[in-house]
Amino acid sequence: MYRTRGTLLGVVAAVAAAGLLAGCGNDDSTATGTPTLSTSAGTTSASAAPAPLSESQAPAPAPAPEGETPAPEQPAEPEAPAEEPERPAPVPPQETDTGNLGAKEQTFVDELAKQGVTPSSPDIALSIGNYVCQGVAAGTSDADMATFVNAMAGSDPSFDPAKMPVEQAGQIYISTAKAHYCQ
Repeated sequence: MYRTRGTLLGVVAAVAAAGLLAGCGNDDSTATGTPTLSTSAGTTSASAAPAPLSESQAPAPAPAPEGETPAPEQPAEPEAPAEEPERPAPVPPQETDTGNLGAKEQTFVDELAKQGVTPSSPDIALSIGNYVCQGVAAGTSDADMATFVNAMAGSDPSFDPAKMPVEQAGQIYISTAKAHYCQ
């Protein structure tokens, strides 16, 4: 029974592979010359869209076949000026229940607040602090930890890049965790 099932699965896989290879095209998959921007009337592809051209690169309209009038030329849409994407406003820190924090955890969160870092939740600050402490215990340098600490600090919903750069916030987390949390 197992031998028949294995053979059947092998045959099905071979047929599927042959079908996929046969569906790839009719020997047109190899490049024989340099590509051009013009396309012939018989070969159009729905998956390959031409790159947009600027007005200076726009090709001249093709002549209309005999007996037909050319379609009126449509004006090109003006390009919108490149703008920086709008950033969402930071979430203001909400009052959270810090009664279940120990003295060491509360000191760490308070020291962060004194230095201008107010996480949206003490859990975020404590997870960053725990990461720093694990890195210190493993002998990781501040520069190696900074990448991940910066990412964690920057992903806090209450982080406002207008107040301070994320690198500065990450450095505050590292120095404060070393001084007040990793003991």
